[in-house]
Amino acid sequence: MADKLKLEMVTPYKRVLSVEVDEITAPGFVGELGLLPGHTPLLTTLKVGELTYKNGNEVFHIAVNWGYLEVEDDLVTVLVDTAETADEIDLARAKAALGRAEDALKTLPLEDKKYMVMEAALQRALIRIQVAGKGH
Repeated sequence: MADKLKLEMVTPYKRVLSVEVDEITAPGFVGELGLLPGHTPLLTTLKVGELTYKNGNEVFHIAVNWGYLEVEDDLVTVLVDTAETADEIDLARAKAALGRAEDALKTLPLEDKKYMVMEAALQRALIRIQVAGKGH
């Protein structure tokens, strides 16, 4: 059993990171996932949320937006629509998106297709604000 995990994260646009880490916490679709070296093989979906990883005493935070996570032989591959570190997040833009989503949700009926779109936008904005507040 290795003492580190290899974390590979990519979006459709770029490789976000490729690092060795001690521990990973990811927003699984049915709950939070904690991953340590020696984890059993796994393939799961991810929801909008905060992915964190530890290297020694340092903790890193990334806002992720839907995707997949695979664990195989201490290699964790994360494929997501978007991934932003705290220093990449434009806080003013995230707060503006949050306000737009909140305003839209107040007026849209639940059965409107746009309601789910605005609900997802609200979740993305909240996570981005949360992660931005944890920057190094």
